[in-house]
Amino acid sequence: MTTDTEIAFETRTVRAVRGMESRTIEKWEGEGWEVVSRAPGKIRTEITFRRPAPRSRRLLWIAGGSVFALALATIFAIGIIAEKNDAPAEAASPTSSEAAAPSEQPSPEATGTAPSLSTASDDVVLTPENSPEFAAVLALTDTCSPDIAAFAAAHRRQTISFPGSIVAMGPHDGAETRYDILINVGDFSETFSQPGPSFQFRDENTVSDLHFVGSVPDTIGVGTNLGVTAEVDRYVEKQCLFLLEPVATAVR
Repeated sequence: MTTDTEIAFETRTVRAVRGMESRTIEKWEGEGWEVVSRAPGKIRTEITFRRPAPRSRRLLWIAGGSVFALALATIFAIGIIAEKNDAPAEAASPTSSEAAAPSEQPSPEATGTAPSLSTASDDVVLTPENSPEFAAVLALTDTCSPDIAAFAAAHRRQTISFPGSIVAMGPHDGAETRYDILINVGDFSETFSQPGPSFQFRDENTVSDLHFVGSVPDTIGVGTNLGVTAEVDRYVEKQCLFLLEPVATAVR
């Protein structure tokens, strides 16, 4: 029987950019969480935390456990009685309707696991080399193409990576330290129009939000060539802008 001395925990899993794990851990530990496990990925690390559940939740958990135990004992007793009463019937062949009924399999949600295909696709960073679909989008010459909108919708929250360059940059809504950064594909050029979507980092601080890897530049601006790794946000059709959330940025 569960006593008040037994502790129920609540857990939470967060993602941190590689190299930024200590800052994330410090933040959550300051709120009373403790690290349970870490699962490093190519770009981000999944960190699982836990902390004692509030007392109201513990009481609910204890009461729920008692009810579950009572229900389990009742089911077990009924099962024994039914087994004794129905033992001869078990040898009988099933009816045609029973034979035709499909077997029920637990859903991924019921078992607490996600389909392996979805998990694998979430971990893949799309690049022009491993995704023909992404390579085709980067080769488009119409920044308002419906193909860009379709790609953004299909791959929302997935990570992409490509070589790019800053072609425009300005304060976000008049802010002094936050910027809207327009990025095109490939090296910066003043003599020809670069292909691909008009990518944008919107409302970002250039010191902390771009998550620089490697050498950190003193300044960036129009003409800076970047290695961009970012999460797909959304496509704004009225402005023909493909919004991204920075994951890792490198100066090329």
